[in-house]
Amino acid sequence: MKYIDEYRDEKLARNIVNDISRTLTRPWVIMEVCGGQTHAIVKYGLDQMFPKRMELVHGPGCPVCVTPLELIDKALAIASRPDVIFCSFGDMMRVPGSGDDLLQVKARGGDVRIVYSPLDALKLARENPEKKVVFFAVGFETTAPANAMAVWKAKEDGVRNFSMLVSHVLVPPAMTAILNSSKNRVQGFLAAGHVCSVMGYWEYEPISTDYRVPIVVSGFEPLDILEGILMLVRQLELGKAKVENQYTRIVTRSGNTLAQEKILDVFEVCDRNWRGIGEIPQSGLRLKDEFNSFDAAKIFKTEQIQTQESPLCISGEILQGLKKPSDCPAFGRQCTPENPLGTTMVSSEGTCAAFYNFGRHELQEFY
Repeated sequence: MKYIDEYRDEKLARNIVNDISRTLTRPWVIMEVCGGQTHAIVKYGLDQMFPKRMELVHGPGCPVCVTPLELIDKALAIASRPDVIFCSFGDMMRVPGSGDDLLQVKARGGDVRIVYSPLDALKLARENPEKKVVFFAVGFETTAPANAMAVWKAKEDGVRNFSMLVSHVLVPPAMTAILNSSKNRVQGFLAAGHVCSVMGYWEYEPISTDYRVPIVVSGFEPLDILEGILMLVRQLELGKAKVENQYTRIVTRSGNTLAQEKILDVFEVCDRNWRGIGEIPQSGLRLKDEFNSFDAAKIFKTEQIQTQESPLCISGEILQGLKKPSDCPAFGRQCTPENPLGTTMVSSEGTCAAFYNFGRHELQEFY
């Protein structure tokens, strides 16, 4: 990217941190919702640049991490079938179910393939009419338009051996659930720029108003994040609560309306269980009834699945911003990227993975 360095300028970064320090008069707790932002914060040590009275906590914005365990186990059961080609993005391959993961299913002979687009899976369905091709549709609003397009295209072209196992989740209801919790500590949110590039930020305005919490849409480069935090701190110090857009080079208030229309053509809002958190009302997407013939959850009648989380894993509390990886006695010991006990350690957007990959497990203190 030709101009990437301008968003990583160390001198400008320190100037913004100094502005934050001068503005702060009291402790504040800010949550970055997105796992991509978490990785940038830890990679560049942004959280260690601030005065101790300002705390960053890490939110549930990792779709791999919050995919419910029972759905992972269902995916494993479907992928194990000899008549199925099971397709997934690479970040789902090592997500632990109650026992196995998709890589282990593949090692035992299951036809499990990494694809880069749901349209790749649709192409495989056309090329392999004797097989049932299933795409694991996991993600926030960012990936929903492409998944919707694949299903819509399959129906239009009459591709009957293609289906999706859907686990889409929505960001605004998750933020509301965090704010409604009796344990909530969050006083301001950094909202994910890539989600807002699709959906806009109008959905966040009622949340900001109803809960009196400032929300700033931010990008993912160090200066984006630092500027977003400065905008939040200024609001908090002045007692304001509104939605602001730091990521103006990408995001508009209305978002990509064509993408939103395609999502609504194929999906409808539903309640969704979030791994480690529980059910959040109206926080997911499912295929509309007219697309039932492409719904893998309805096509494949798997046996009753008994799920079991690791008793050592505290990923649910980490996803809610209640704890950090350093609070987990298994972090970096029993739980590593090679032997993950939970999704936050194995996902490319997981908080535990970020802390481990950038050496926080080797420090005596994390903050």
